[in-house]
Amino acid sequence: MSNSDLDQKAKSILIENDQGGYTVPTKGLYPYQWNWDSVFVALGFATFDQDRAWREIEMLFEGQWRDGMVPHILFRKDDPSYFPGPSVWGTNGGPIPSSGHSQPPVAATVIRELVDTDVTGLAHDRALYRAGALFPKLMQWHRWFLAYRDPDDLGVIAVIHPWESGRDNLPDWDEALRAVEIADIGPYERKDTSHVDPSMRPQKADYDRYLSIMAACRAVDWDPAEVARTCPFFVADPGVTFIFLRANRDLLSLAERLGRDAEAEEIRGWIAKMEAGAKTLWHEGLKAHVAFDERSGKLTDGISSASFLALYAGIRDETTMASLQAHFDRIASKVRYLMPSYDPDHASYEPLRYWRGPVWAMINYMIARGFAEAGDTTRAERLRADTADLIETGGFAEYFSPETGAAAGGGTFSWTSAIWLSWASPTHAEHAA
Repeated sequence: MSNSDLDQKAKSILIENDQGGYTVPTKGLYPYQWNWDSVFVALGFATFDQDRAWREIEMLFEGQWRDGMVPHILFRKDDPSYFPGPSVWGTNGGPIPSSGHSQPPVAATVIRELVDTDVTGLAHDRALYRAGALFPKLMQWHRWFLAYRDPDDLGVIAVIHPWESGRDNLPDWDEALRAVEIADIGPYERKDTSHVDPSMRPQKADYDRYLSIMAACRAVDWDPAEVARTCPFFVADPGVTFIFLRANRDLLSLAERLGRDAEAEEIRGWIAKMEAGAKTLWHEGLKAHVAFDERSGKLTDGISSASFLALYAGIRDETTMASLQAHFDRIASKVRYLMPSYDPDHASYEPLRYWRGPVWAMINYMIARGFAEAGDTTRAERLRADTADLIETGGFAEYFSPETGAAAGGGTFSWTSAIWLSWASPTHAEHAA
């Protein structure tokens, strides 16, 4: 299939997955609106329909909770093909039935990108107007993260559930999950394994604990302060931490353009705290940022693709830069396609099981952006080229084997299509040059 054919196919996938202003990740497997999926999808729509891109994000924020949290799933309809649905979550924090926790906050970064795309005239004024309408909601959400995912003021962001990280079965969660008592879950039937090969999905033991964490949060009525205090799982995540730090930098840019001086000063304080706090996640032995279990006080022992997001977050000191370049080259010598979601030298690496090894297009996009902004255009281009090769050979799959390039997970995936249109496609790369 030619690049132009792939461009058209990617547009068609976004249009077909459009549910009237919001987009499902892929039909069947994920029938609702997912938080960070929607925001990345907006990047794809922006390449051919700016208004539709804005609408995607605006509809996501329609589900914002009264306390400021933007949930990871909005259940705009009750679809029996998905488990766990709204009745299992048992939340009542917002205007739309939803899950009880959030997801990586990429929205401020993408909103800034949409504003930067419309650089002149009336289109720019409209973009600033729409950004201005979303700005107070972004502030509420970011304040929520700081209040309830960093209650001890460490300058890092914890997750209360593996799903909140967006990287569900990452090996970094294994030890913390083992400490979760399996309780109050009852019998259940998973639906994901009826859509996708079970060998590519989290195992039942993981799901038992995922549901046990939900039960513990339901027991305190999803009160955010009580969840932060009592949840059996509370792990500082380099992925969410670095995405949040980057989002704060982009939120600051928006605040300055909108003339929101008081908020800009507040955000500068957040950035300074998190730049210092990131040292909490530094593993001196591995020479990389890793997860930190705040319940046990232990750092994890593996390098995930999120470790490379330090550059994307603006942490570009000489030690971090040199270490990540060395890890990049070492991992590149082990696999055909970058960037595996977990270090192939680690014992827990699995090349086709969800977040334990496979390559994800949107993570490659963020890692590449960090390398490019740090001046390393060679490694950034390697990531773009690998992502393009994977899509050209495997289609718009959810994720891919880093060893063979085999497509895995769900098919006709929205954010893979969006990343193709907005970054990986040779057509886009030529225009950007």
